[in-house]
Order: sequence, then structure tokens, then C-alpha cells
Amino acid sequence: MNFRLIENKVQSGYKTIRHNAPHTKRAWIVISLLVLIASAAVYFALRPKKMLPELPTVEVARVNTGNVNVYGEYVGRIRAQQFVEIHARVEGYLEKMLFKEGSYIKKGQTLFVIDPRVYKANADKARALLNKARAQEKKADRDLRRIRPLYEQNAASQLDLDNAIAAYESAKAQVSVCESDLTQAQLTLGYTNVASPISGMISQRSADIGSWVGPSGGKSLLATVVKSDTVRVDFSMTALDYLRSKDRNVNLGGSYPMRKWNAYVTITLPDGSIYPHKGVVDFADPQVDPKTGTFSVRAEMPNPDRSLLPGEFTKVKVLLDVRENAIKVPSKALMMEKGGAYIYVVRKNNTVEKRFVETGPEVGNDIIVERGLAKGEMIVVEGIHKLSHGMKVKAVPAPAPTLPTNKAEH
Repeated sequence: MNFRLIENKVQSGYKTIRHNAPHTKRAWIVISLLVLIASAAVYFALRPKKMLPELPTVEVARVNTGNVNVYGEYVGRIRAQQFVEIHARVEGYLEKMLFKEGSYIKKGQTLFVIDPRVYKANADKARALLNKARAQEKKADRDLRRIRPLYEQNAASQLDLDNAIAAYESAKAQVSVCESDLTQAQLTLGYTNVASPISGMISQRSADIGSWVGPSGGKSLLATVVKSDTVRVDFSMTALDYLRSKDRNVNLGGSYPMRKWNAYVTITLPDGSIYPHKGVVDFADPQVDPKTGTFSVRAEMPNPDRSLLPGEFTKVKVLLDVRENAIKVPSKALMMEKGGAYIYVVRKNNTVEKRFVETGPEVGNDIIVERGLAKGEMIVVEGIHKLSHGMKVKAVPAPAPTLPTNKAEH
């Protein structure tokens, strides 16, 4: 507003009044209006400006849906799929060792040789007795064939026929006994060549060459063979995990052709990397240990390069469930109070709504929301503690999370 212009107008009006005395009344009216206008101009120019409240700034993220994998983490122990002890089944001096300790051996491969001479002699004796019994059987058969026609012609008595039949049956039975003795002798002789029942890695020998071995008087354990190209991972799960899996119709250890996923297992190696092969849960104990409140679970894991050693402990991660089209929000966006868990939702007019939700399992740094949120809504993820229901806010998009680098991906 130009105050000089107002002053000039007032002075001009005063001069007009002096030169126009007849119009004095009207002039004073004009002067009064000019004074009011000047006062109003001064008031509006000098009045203090009204300060608008500053809105709190919050970071928001859009709610999306997708398939979410729910895992459980446990401590597991590696064990061999098969662990077989090689024992001496016959007694004798250990003559030979036909393998390299710590090497890979095949099923049926001969590992040790026990002195076979005594057992070979027994087999030869049993074979000779069998030949003798067969000869006696043939003689008894010929005698019976001679007696039978004579008996029919009344040239031989009933007693002669009965004796011939008895002699033949006895010789035939003796042949069966000798055949069994020979089979047993040959089987015992075969035990002098100690073979591996499975393929796998063999340990060092437990008995030295030349020592007396056997199941009774000597040392029977000769070595052990471990089948480790496939290993088993044993771990324990809580009864609560079991009940949660049942609620989702997931039966650990069972397979469902209609289900798109299986409860697979991944393990972490001692250096922190993820083992490249996955296993499958193939057994779950049907009862809970009352002392620990847990039940045993077993998974089979391929081990082609034998990098997993039986007996070592490892971290086990099990896929327990796959939530399809689930809502997953950051755990930091969730607040707790006596009434339950709630999230601040930003409406279209930038007003926040305190909304209570029903939560599910945690997945890393996120949590699944079962009920209370819809796809596309905006939720507050930063600046929650300064909010209240119905407050207006200044919403800015939250920065995208930085994905951690997985050592196994390199």
C-alpha cells in the first residue's frame, strides 16, 4: 500500500473543502472514508502472519502380495546312510588285506583273506562223504528193483522187500544229510574271503596281518565301511512346529503329488556357505519326547563329492510351509499393545489410521499379516512413534531394501 499516495489524496480533499465550502458535509464524508481505508490498509499490512503447523514426515511402503516361504532353523547332525562293521565269521589267522585304508571300495569286493586250509579240508571231506552216500543210494535202489519182482512172484518174502525199501530210504536220506554238510562246509570256506556288503569308504584295519581272528577266541572286528554318497541329517523339532504344520495340512515325512512343493532341507557348511544340494524330509517320529518336548526328524541329503562328514553338526533350514498370495510387511512397521498388534495405514488424504491386524509367522525381518490389510494400501514403516490415529502426515516413499550378498551365489 502507497502511504504517500494516501497522504496526497487527503491533502487534496482538504484543499477541495476550503475552496468548496458549500460542499463541506460531503467532503467530510469523503475524508472519513479515506481515513478508514488508510487504517484498514495499515492493519492488514502490519498484522502478524498466521503460522501453519508443520506436518510430520513418515516413510511409507505399498502392500503387495506373493508366495512366502516359511522356514524353520534347527541344529542337525550328519550321519552316514549305512555304517557297516566288517567282522570275521570264521576263526583263523589273517593272511591278506586286499584294500587301501581310507579308499573307496565296491560291493562284493574281497577285503581280507583268512587261512582257508582247514575249511577247504572240511569241504573236501564233506564232498567225499556225499559221493559215498550217493553210491550207497544207487546200490540200495538196485537191490530194491531186484527184490520187488521176486516178491511179486512169491520168490521173496515180505521181510526181504521191507528191508530193501528201508535200505533205499535210509541211503536216500543220507545223501540229503551229506549234501547239507557239503553246503555248510562250502559256506564256511567262503567266509575265509571277507567281502564288503556295500559300496563306500573303508576305515583303517582293526586287526593286523598274521593275528588270530574269529567270532569267539579272536578279534572279530576287521574294519568298517561307510556309505556316504548319500547322508542323513537328524534334527529335532518342537511340538509347536508340528502343530503349526498340521494346521496347514503339511505332514512332515510324507509326499503329496497334488502339492507343488516338498519340505526340503538346506544346510550351512562350517565356513558359513550354503551347501549346494537340497535334501528331502523322509521321516518324522510319530511321538514327542516328553523330556524335551521335541520329536525327531530325518532328511536325506545327496553327498556326491563326500564333503559332508558323518558325525559333524550343522545348521539345518527346513521349508515348513508356502503361503500363497500372502501379505508380508516389515516387522518394524508393527506395533504392539494390550489390544494386539497394529499398523498405521495412510489414507488418500494423507491421514493415518491406526488399524489392528492379525499376524502370522515371522519370515526373516518381515512378518506375515493374516487379516487386516489389503493389497495396494500404504503403510508407515518409519516415523511410527510420533503418530496418532487421525493425524495428517507428509508421506515419502521408503528406500528400497538392500539385498544381502549370499556367499554361496559367487
